[in-house]
Amino acid sequence: MRALLLFCLLALTSGAAERRTLVFFGDSLTAGYGLDPDDAFPAVIRRKIDASGKPWRVVNAGLSGETTAGGRRRIDWILRQHVDLLVLELGANDGLRGIPLTETRANLQAMIDRIHAANPGVTIVLAGMQIPTNMGPDYTRDFSRIFPELAELNHLPLIPFLLDGVGGVPELNQADGIHPTVEGHRVVADNVWKVLSPLL
Repeated sequence: MRALLLFCLLALTSGAAERRTLVFFGDSLTAGYGLDPDDAFPAVIRRKIDASGKPWRVVNAGLSGETTAGGRRRIDWILRQHVDLLVLELGANDGLRGIPLTETRANLQAMIDRIHAANPGVTIVLAGMQIPTNMGPDYTRDFSRIFPELAELNHLPLIPFLLDGVGGVPELNQADGIHPTVEGHRVVADNVWKVLSPLL
């Protein structure tokens, strides 16, 4: 009996030790602006992980209105906890505000460097983003190139375009035309899951 209890305690301790942490670090798209947070794509991903039986804790560190500069200031606070896998989803607000591309790129690279410095074993997944042509075709084109270029430079898995199949589709976006609906977040979750699933 005592041997059985000892085995159970060891199994529970081992299971707790194996539980890893996935952090979604982003802006209003990650936070689920306008919706119940349980409908945002990180929560959809959490349910997919739970259904698969994998031992992951999912943290939604999305903050509405966040820019890459804000994320750069905030990242050290997030890294106070151990992180095994981090999805970096920032840059859309930079693009919508016309922030210089060199600044956006530098902020993203600084965050990547800090994440790796805090935990060299962490896997970072970079979420690619595109923006409307309001800022002109050159800015729009060069903005979209930042993400695949940084992914290649840093050897990161890339979600080619987070809002693929959602951006510009009225029925999948709220009245502002920017933030996905509940159904839109399910599509976003599918985009993320394709890249994330093999890493879990």
